[in-house]
Amino acid sequence: MEAVHPKRLSGAAPPSVQRLAEPRVRPRAVFAHDDVERAGNGPAEAARILIVEDDYLVASEMEAALAQAGFEIAGLASSAEEALQLAAGQHPALVVMDIRLDGPRDGIDTALELFATRGIRCVFVTAHHNPDARARARPANPLAWLPKPYTMPSLVEVVRRALADLHGETT
Repeated sequence: MEAVHPKRLSGAAPPSVQRLAEPRVRPRAVFAHDDVERAGNGPAEAARILIVEDDYLVASEMEAALAQAGFEIAGLASSAEEALQLAAGQHPALVVMDIRLDGPRDGIDTALELFATRGIRCVFVTAHHNPDARARARPANPLAWLPKPYTMPSLVEVVRRALADLHGETT
């Protein structure tokens, strides 16, 4: 039997339908992280962010959003002990901190210790942002509070503003 080329078939689809079936390749803009994060004339250095969140799926989503925005992820921690270990080894510029964590210590205790021992500040992302929690966290000098539920774009924006505040203090 002779192979028949599809275009030679008498019942072939009209040209307009054939065009719809052809794969379309659309050019898209691709930006290097330096292009997105550049603040001045020199190359931008990706800020190291430590994520402390006991819900693995939420932590993974946060990691993906922040990495896509050009930040370097220093690690993911689900407990105070993990957060303190990672901070000691990775030296993050900022910690994104949930208040409820695995284990006996919460995110406020962890933030207080990180600030007191390493000078690392945090952005709290939590459903527990009542006045008592805010008062307890005040000595950690948090950069921002992002109440849950939140979107990943809002997380990225809050982290960018927090880092800008940090850089503004040191210049």
